[in-house]
Amino acid sequence: CMTTRGIHKRGVSMVTSKMLGSFREDARTRAEFLRFIEVGGKR
Repeated sequence: CMTTRGIHKRGVSMVTSKMLGSFREDARTRAEFLRFIEVGGKR
């Protein structure tokens, strides 16, 4: 799957996401949500 998207390096991770509703329309709401979940599992 990743190689069809041009990713050939080992140890590389990829995230696919889709925003709907308020998350798509309102950048502040989206940023707040992403801060809460801290993409990548880092805290």
